[in-house]
Amino acid sequence: MGSQSSSGGAGPEEEGRGEGQEEDDVDLRRVVALLLGRGRSGRDPSDEEEEEEEPWGWGTADITPPAPPPPDTRALDGHELKAQLLLARGKGAGPGPPEEHVTRLLRQREWGRCRNSSFSYGERSLLSSHFLPNHEAFADSYPQKAFCGLFSPDGSLFVSACQDHTLRFYWSREGSRLRPFRSCRARDVGWSVLDVAFSPDGAHCVYCSWAGAVHVYDIYGEGDTHTALDLRPEERRFAVFSLAVGPDGREVLGGGSDGCVYLYDREVQRRTLRVEAHEDDVNAVALADAGGQLLLSGGDDGVTRAWDRRCLGQDRARPVGLLTGHRDGITFLHPRGDGRYVVSNSKDQTAKLWDLRRPAGPGGLEATRRAVARQSWDYRWQRAPRRALTSPPLPGDTSLMTFRGHVVLNTLLRCRLAPPPGDGGGQYLSAGCATGAVIVYDVLTGKAVRRLTNHSGCVRDVSWHPQGGALASASWDGSVRLWTYQDPQEEPMGERRGGGDDPPKLPPPSCPIALPPINLCVPL
Repeated sequence: MGSQSSSGGAGPEEEGRGEGQEEDDVDLRRVVALLLGRGRSGRDPSDEEEEEEEPWGWGTADITPPAPPPPDTRALDGHELKAQLLLARGKGAGPGPPEEHVTRLLRQREWGRCRNSSFSYGERSLLSSHFLPNHEAFADSYPQKAFCGLFSPDGSLFVSACQDHTLRFYWSREGSRLRPFRSCRARDVGWSVLDVAFSPDGAHCVYCSWAGAVHVYDIYGEGDTHTALDLRPEERRFAVFSLAVGPDGREVLGGGSDGCVYLYDREVQRRTLRVEAHEDDVNAVALADAGGQLLLSGGDDGVTRAWDRRCLGQDRARPVGLLTGHRDGITFLHPRGDGRYVVSNSKDQTAKLWDLRRPAGPGGLEATRRAVARQSWDYRWQRAPRRALTSPPLPGDTSLMTFRGHVVLNTLLRCRLAPPPGDGGGQYLSAGCATGAVIVYDVLTGKAVRRLTNHSGCVRDVSWHPQGGALASASWDGSVRLWTYQDPQEEPMGERRGGGDDPPKLPPPSCPIALPPINLCVPL
């Protein structure tokens, strides 16, 4: 199918194929892949010359990639999103006074110079930028790899999915700590549970695997109730790699290994749509707007497609927009929730921020097809080539920002925008990394502002608490971890955990000031 570098997901014969293999076998596969790649034609003029080079990545003594080039901010600088995010941070879109310090803002509040004797939305967002997660507050270990970790819509629950076929649920109190609640054995699992999603009310958990059915688990029900949603795929060997649940909980959206997008109606108890969406595996699906009418899908063909739910039919369905610019398959999609902006993660070692109102330019689809076809390495067991860090933009690439610095290897790694959804949200982007780190990017600058390190295996999934401030990660080292902010001055010397740059140190006030917890991007 489409890309040699990918077969979106991972079954026993696919995602786990590279484990326990001898180095000679890996080298042989690399030679065969290179020989196959040399036989391809139709090169893009913008592509750089292929050179023999020592790649970096998984399998080396030092997995850390070389330093990425400075982010190109020109597309975002002239876009309305920058003004939105600056206003949300209380900075304004034009030249203004120097950045406010925490102590100065507190002093102004005490002097009554804040509106209504309290902080404005922008001031709260500005304050929260000083309190990004930097400390491991909780960890739980499993006997096998952890594939998924997700907070419920209201933040009261957290669920993890492990390769031991177990779903584990935790109580989450304001994102400061997780407390085990219950666990269950997933049904009809091949290899591992590949994705999980909550219903809008948080009462049900939907999960998928290498199987022709998606299952729904009743979290608060008596007993162990799992309901199978049969998608009736045409292929015998079939997997659903990604899930999304409609705003009313009635419809379940899934991306399949057959290149199709599936829609299941839980009320009528049958599959209502099967759309041939991509030329290869569909690794990611998402709902772009709050009403659930704009569907997104991303595949191993390197293309993100937007679909209008009201125009979809069984035959000759056509997308309403294309986003092209990645040089390899899409691994995950995370929309901001306002029907305008979405972030995509890719095997080309980048994440990109898109405006859905700016579809691919002329020649974008063909340029992406050629770039994907030229990939001669496999992200599941090989090391990424150095050229992935310096590849120029493809023709038709309309992305607003490209994020580099996280390593996408071994599995379908994920990235998520910080809450809240909609205007003012998405000021930061967290991304799982094959180095065992969690990378937090500033969306405005494209630079990494936090690197959280305590995992010993690739971090497959990350999830922000809906109220902001806390960040959870699920890793192939068989653990989930919760990251929160802690003042470095409160940590015992030599026991600092989490890594990353220290936030600005605050001078001790002349008198005690009670500062309530400040959530990341506090909603109005």
